[in-house]
Amino acid sequence: MGELINGFTGFARKEALGAFQYARDADRPRGSGTASFDPDKLRLIPSTDRRWAWTEIDLNAIRHNASEVKRRIGRGCRLMAVVKADAYGHGAVRCAKTALNSGAEYLGVATVQEAIELREGLVNAPILVLSEPPMEAIPLLLGYKVMPSVYSPEFAIQYAEAADSFGLRAPYHLAVNTGMNRIGVRHDEVVAFMQQVSFHRALDLVGTFTHFATADCAETLDFQIQVKRFYEALSALQAAGIDPGIVHAANSAAAIRYPDVHFGMVRLGIALYGFHPCQQTRTMIDLRPAMSVHARITDARLVPMSEGVSYGMNYRSPGSVKICTVPIGYADGLRRGLSGCTDFIVEGQRFRQVGNICMDQCMFEVDLRTYGARRKVDPQVGDEVIVVGRQGDSVVTIDDMANALGTIQHEVAIGFGCSRMARVYV
Repeated sequence: MGELINGFTGFARKEALGAFQYARDADRPRGSGTASFDPDKLRLIPSTDRRWAWTEIDLNAIRHNASEVKRRIGRGCRLMAVVKADAYGHGAVRCAKTALNSGAEYLGVATVQEAIELREGLVNAPILVLSEPPMEAIPLLLGYKVMPSVYSPEFAIQYAEAADSFGLRAPYHLAVNTGMNRIGVRHDEVVAFMQQVSFHRALDLVGTFTHFATADCAETLDFQIQVKRFYEALSALQAAGIDPGIVHAANSAAAIRYPDVHFGMVRLGIALYGFHPCQQTRTMIDLRPAMSVHARITDARLVPMSEGVSYGMNYRSPGSVKICTVPIGYADGLRRGLSGCTDFIVEGQRFRQVGNICMDQCMFEVDLRTYGARRKVDPQVGDEVIVVGRQGDSVVTIDDMANALGTIQHEVAIGFGCSRMARVYV
């Protein structure tokens, strides 16, 4: 057991408290309420000591995943790192720079603001907004050198006019709808669309792309239909004397499963962060999860038999258990639907989360009884808990949580990437 500090045990960073000094006027009486604090010293207190919950992002895993895919696609094919939604909760600027240093040449985002944050983070690679922004954002595209996806003639002309007024080019990628029916020019109307807009001298068609709706599905018929339509659209453009530029269609699943659709660039999204886009890719490529989620115990107590825990008291103590609290809840991405359906890891052993997950906190159960050769664990306040990750032979994954929730890894990972929890790069 750790030394008692302010009523807490197990706190591993006592020296951090000793290093911090309050500023106090020597001649001012104590209790006057006018003590001063040095803001610079306050800022030195680590984020992981302000709240005992944080995510860790393994940048070596990002490097590994990017390199694995880059190796598969071969020379002459570019790699776009998709860093939208703050890099799926992993931190866009750091992940973008890591991916670019690992073979990526392009970046993909969902919004203009996401692109601006990359530019302000000193990221200079080409950035594509993967949808058509509002016309009001056109000055931002030009000012920050960000390329939009284009699929409406009104936007294309406005974009070109604005660029021309500054003596600039208006680079863009043409989005083609091959069947997902979300965005894009319909696959059999691409030539007519280009004839509407290509007269403008400022417009610069840099790339042409589509997006597959079922590349991660076992059934391939719809995927093959989209591929056929995309090839036909590309052929129609070329027959009309229009250079489609950089052609790209493959998301993570297609990049791994279907080499025939690599074209001139692949877009690496969920796989960049170590998640398999579908069951079929698990035997095809080695991906390493980059995110783990950690916390420290803030309360540990013996709860008598039959007493309840958390809202609703859906869980009742069976006796001889310690209930430990950690400061992470559904506002941090640990979804309430996981209540009673996930485990936490302490000292390499899994323990069941119990009671309803709260907004900011949740609890888990430690059985204090002795069973044969099982090693007894008696957690204390301040001890580290693995919410997502591996310790010893025990592992809890975001995939496990997504399966329990009936959702996909993207949603769970992005939830843990919320701004309330500190993010530590390792």
